[in-house]
Amino acid sequence: MTIDFAEWLNLAIRWLHLTAGIAWIGSSFYFVWLDNHLTQPASGDASGELWSVHGGGFYHNQKYQVAPAQMPDRLHWFKWEAYFTWISGFSLLVLIYYVGAQSFLIDPAKAALSQAEAIAIGLAALVIGWLFYDLLCRSPLGTNNRLIGIIWFAFLLGAAIVLDRLFNARAAYIHIGAIIGSVMVGNVFFVIIPNQRKVVADLIAGRTPDPALGKAAKQRSLHNNYMTLPVLFIMMSHHYPMTYGAERPWLVLALLGLTGVAVRHVFNLRHRGQATGPAMALVAALAFASVTYVSMEKSGGAHASTPAASAGAAEQTPVFADIQPILAKHCAACHSLHPTNAAFTSPPLGVLLDSYEHVRAVSPRIKAVAVDAEIMPLGNTTGMTRAERRKLGAWIAAGTPR
Repeated sequence: MTIDFAEWLNLAIRWLHLTAGIAWIGSSFYFVWLDNHLTQPASGDASGELWSVHGGGFYHNQKYQVAPAQMPDRLHWFKWEAYFTWISGFSLLVLIYYVGAQSFLIDPAKAALSQAEAIAIGLAALVIGWLFYDLLCRSPLGTNNRLIGIIWFAFLLGAAIVLDRLFNARAAYIHIGAIIGSVMVGNVFFVIIPNQRKVVADLIAGRTPDPALGKAAKQRSLHNNYMTLPVLFIMMSHHYPMTYGAERPWLVLALLGLTGVAVRHVFNLRHRGQATGPAMALVAALAFASVTYVSMEKSGGAHASTPAASAGAAEQTPVFADIQPILAKHCAACHSLHPTNAAFTSPPLGVLLDSYEHVRAVSPRIKAVAVDAEIMPLGNTTGMTRAERRKLGAWIAAGTPR
């Protein structure tokens, strides 16, 4: 009996990442909702209160703008959800993209990087991202959240363009997500929790807490709230090659990331009982722009693959005998019952490309990743040419003739 420890480790860490992320984002969404639904209490020192019902019981929440007059005996800290989300996410980044850098991180057609150089660039991107964001928040511009948002978005867009020119497109996407996720957990670890600890220490010592501590923590929490949906999109994006496989993947990332921010803003407005019409119109416009750009590119761009576009590549419609050598050269090392690629002990995603029946069954997926997005083979280590991709696309467009 053999056990594929790497795959089981990947599954366990990914499961932890998903579970911790749900707990972190869920609590974040709840507290933003709670803040926006607080009402003025009838009496007492609290700045706001809310009565709610859930699971057959009634709950009475009270908020103190700085802190209560006396510290309670038990106080819950919301931090481990964030920490374990980042730890598990960074572990996945190392396990998949750094250990497997030659296959999943480096694209020799873009930059001739060694494994060490590529990893160093990836890690530096995370550190630089946090330092830029933190210094921006602490600068004289730090009181203007809208301006911070614009500058931070411009930084991330620039980072996406640079990383896309250095890395595999999917790896570039994941690193932008890792930058945002690192900033979010950095807000918790370096600002929110330390500021709360200072407030607690002041209360225990009988000192009046500094209101600026709570204000700074609140600002970072608000920023995290708006970054959650873009991060969730990037977490899902590796399942959708049409996004990172676009001619300008950074543009698709920017459009869909802004869509996530706009969606979150709609919910925040609704929680505060404000009009959402303009924000919803913006969501619709951004979503339409994203879909339109990707669709236009696929139908008429450089990566389009139609019978007409393939006419110059082949005098007649290719049949499986014409396609089989391409698959044997570029795909069989991974997608066979016993892969010869040392990175895999079983065919990735269970996809076999060793017979006509197997290939025909997954031909739409082959078109998506090998013809349209041009992301397979991973890192194009086998040197698959554009002519071979056009021939493969023409065969699939013709109905996969045998």
